Amino acid sequence: MTFGLLVANRGFFPAHLVTEGREQMIKLLEGAGHKVICPTPDETRYGAVESRADAKACADLFAKHRAEIQGIVVTLPNFGDEKTAAETLRLADLHVPVLVHAFPDTPGEMLIADRRDSFCGKMSVCNNLQQFGIRYSLTSLHTVDPASKEFAADLAQFSAVCRVANGLRRLRIGQIGARPTAFNTVRFSEKILEANGIAVEPLDLSEIFGRINRLGDADKPVTAKLAAIESYVTHADIPKPSLLKMAKLGAVIDEWMQANDLAISAVQCWTSMEEYFGVVPCTVMSMMSNNLMSSACEVDIAGVVGMHALRLATESPSALLDWNNNYGNQLDKAVCFHCSNLPKHFFAEVKMDFQEIIAGTVGKLNTFGTMVGKVKAAPMTYARFSTHDIEGRIRGYLGEGRFTDDPLTTFGGAGVVEIPHLQSLLHYICEKGFEHHVAANMDQCAAAVYEATTKYLGWDVYWHR
Repeated sequence: MTFGLLVANRGFFPAHLVTEGREQMIKLLEGAGHKVICPTPDETRYGAVESRADAKACADLFAKHRAEIQGIVVTLPNFGDEKTAAETLRLADLHVPVLVHAFPDTPGEMLIADRRDSFCGKMSVCNNLQQFGIRYSLTSLHTVDPASKEFAADLAQFSAVCRVANGLRRLRIGQIGARPTAFNTVRFSEKILEANGIAVEPLDLSEIFGRINRLGDADKPVTAKLAAIESYVTHADIPKPSLLKMAKLGAVIDEWMQANDLAISAVQCWTSMEEYFGVVPCTVMSMMSNNLMSSACEVDIAGVVGMHALRLATESPSALLDWNNNYGNQLDKAVCFHCSNLPKHFFAEVKMDFQEIIAGTVGKLNTFGTMVGKVKAAPMTYARFSTHDIEGRIRGYLGEGRFTDDPLTTFGGAGVVEIPHLQSLLHYICEKGFEHHVAANMDQCAAAVYEATTKYLGWDVYWHR
C-alpha cells in the first residue's frame, strides 16, 4: 500500500515528541512493507501539520501523489491541531479511507517536557472530521503504541479496508453473455452500479464464439492456455477436443478482459454454452478466480462484486456458492454447493469431470470442464451484495463461519458450513428477498468489508453475528 501520513502537531507541546513520533510511524509503516508520503521537516515544521500553511503544503504533496495514495494515516504524537488536520484532508480531496491514531502517554512522564495529551486531542480531531464531513476509521484502542501488536492488527485491517473501498469504487466487470432466462434472481441495475463507481462491459456469447472460430488449434494463445489448463487440474478422463475448446474459450476471454481493462467477470453458462459450444466454462472460470480475477456463473454481476470484495480484503481467491441444502437436523449447519467453477484454492483434492445436472439435458459429451471435489475445512467469510432497484441503492449482508470436515457425498463442488445463528440469517435472507447465491472466502474479513462498504461506500449492509 501507499499511505499518506499526516502528523498533527500543536506547537506548545514538546517538539521532540513530534519528531520522534513522525520517525517512528514512518519506520513502522515502511517496515510493514508500505510506502509513505509525508512532508519533510524542510516542507513543514518538523514535517508535521499545525498551521494553515502546513495544511496547504501537506495537501499539495498528497494531491501530487493522488494516483498512488490508497489511504491516509493521521497520527497524533501530541494533542495535535484538530482544525488544520481536517483542513489538510479537505484540501487534498483524495476520497480515500483515513485512519486516526493517537500515541499513548506514559505514567511518570506527564510533566510538561514529555506530556502528549493525544488521548484528548484524538476526540477533537474526530470532532472536526465530523464537522468537515470526512469519513474516518479508528484504531481498536483509543491510544496505542505504534510498535504494539494491537496497532499491527489495526494497520492490517485498515489496509484491507483501503483495498476494498478503493477497489470497488473503480471496478470494471466483464459481462459475458446474457442472463439466463431461468435466473430472474440474478437481475441487477447497471445504472445503480455505475452510480457507485462500478462499470459493466458486456460482450455477447455470439462474439465469443465468433472469435473462437477464428483461432487455430496451434495458435500460441491456444497452446499456452491448453498447457495452463492441463497443469491446473487433473483431467485424465477429459476428451482432448473438450480441453481444446476450453483453451480457446479461455484465450478469447483473457484477451478481451485485458484489452478492456476488466478486473473480474460473470459468464453465461446455463445452457447456451453447452448446447452451442460443447463444454462448460467452469475450469476456465475457476482458473480466473484462483488467479484473483473472480468469475461468477449465471451472469451474476452482483454476486461477483461480493466475490471481489472478499478477495480484495484477504488477497486470496473467492468463490460463488448456492445456499443449497440443510445438513440433517443441525440447525447451524448447511450445505453450500455449486456445480462447479470453484477455485482450486477451495479444495483439498479436485479433478475435472462432466457436469451431471446439465448432462441430463444436453448430453455428457457437451458438459466436460466442471471442477469436482469437497471443499476443505477452513474459516470463512460470506457476503452478498445486490442492487435494490426500487430504492436505488446497493444493499447486502455478510458474516463469518467455517467450512467443516463433516462427511458429504454429492457431485460438483460442495462443503458443509457452520454459521452461528444460521436460522436467523436464513430468515433475514428470505424476508429481504436476497438471492440464493453467496460469495465465500477462506479467511475471516467481515469487519474490514463491513467498514469499507458501509462507512466509505455508503452501502446498506447487515453484519450477521
